[in-house]
Amino acid sequence: MGNDVRNQRIGVVGLGRIGAFHTETLAGLDGVSSLVVTDGRPEVTDAVAAKYGADKVDGVEAMLTAGVDGIVVAAATPAHASLLLAAVDAGIPVFCEKPLAFTATESKAVVDGIATSDVPVQIGFNRRFDPAVAAAERAVRSGDLGFLHTVRSTTLDPAPPPMAYIAESGGIFRDCSVHDFDVVRWIVGREVVSVFATGSNQGDPAFAAAGDVDSATVLLTFEGGAVGVVSNSRYNGRGYDCRLEVHGRDDTVVAGWDPHTPVRNMEAPQLFPHGELFPSDTPHGFFMDRFAASYRAELSAFLKVCAGTRPSPCTAQDALEVAWIAEAATESLRRGAPVTLEEVRS
Repeated sequence: MGNDVRNQRIGVVGLGRIGAFHTETLAGLDGVSSLVVTDGRPEVTDAVAAKYGADKVDGVEAMLTAGVDGIVVAAATPAHASLLLAAVDAGIPVFCEKPLAFTATESKAVVDGIATSDVPVQIGFNRRFDPAVAAAERAVRSGDLGFLHTVRSTTLDPAPPPMAYIAESGGIFRDCSVHDFDVVRWIVGREVVSVFATGSNQGDPAFAAAGDVDSATVLLTFEGGAVGVVSNSRYNGRGYDCRLEVHGRDDTVVAGWDPHTPVRNMEAPQLFPHGELFPSDTPHGFFMDRFAASYRAELSAFLKVCAGTRPSPCTAQDALEVAWIAEAATESLRRGAPVTLEEVRS
């Protein structure tokens, strides 16, 4: 493990959309001295290595012996568990994109498998590093809001991903909603006890063929009585909409309302008689522009994890709790009834 956050050699496994994006982000961080990349497609490895001046290796085994201080796992979901476990077994700190594994049961096996290890694991729940979301969490912890009664998290994609991806994604709750589940759980600071999910298909019939829905809403009941409301859709033509509302007895805070929020404000003519507008700028196009700063912040945090100067801010246990929530939501949608977390854990 490295001991200098300013001089880290970081490996990236998987160079698809998010892996290439992480490589670009890492290449721009002062704490990264060099990069090592690999992908199952040699031509992709070659292209990414050339673009960012990275060393390239042929496969995971070569990555584990390439002298890296940390490994970023950004391969397809089915490979996450084995790659994470291999890195931990090699004593290398690992940053793993969500989810830990395809199902909650498989995720639990991963958590059990690393339970006795002191090698740090950080999971890619980047929204915790969004400045406004982090400020909302601090406001809750300060007690300024009083007790929480409702927390709303919304993620609306501008258009669906490729249907080949949807067919292997595990469904909207495991693929998309998990970010909302994590941030709501983090904000509330308590565990979910029951889940009620509903959803529908009004777009591409391939969603239904894959056993998925294109739009969904989930009600989460937390220990202590707070309620979480998570709303997701694959169809939001105005842009990428990701917002958080935290309502307490004494105060309310929000995140995600900025000049790029993809809504049309029907109050504008009354509030802005001289033609001013809010939102006033080009709507967010997708998660990579909406959360550019938080991706930098989470990978900067990972460099500190690799250097041993801070603990993991998003643990494998956090990812497992989110996986149980996604499992309960999937089962609730199937049944058309609430499902307790105790049921899915048993």
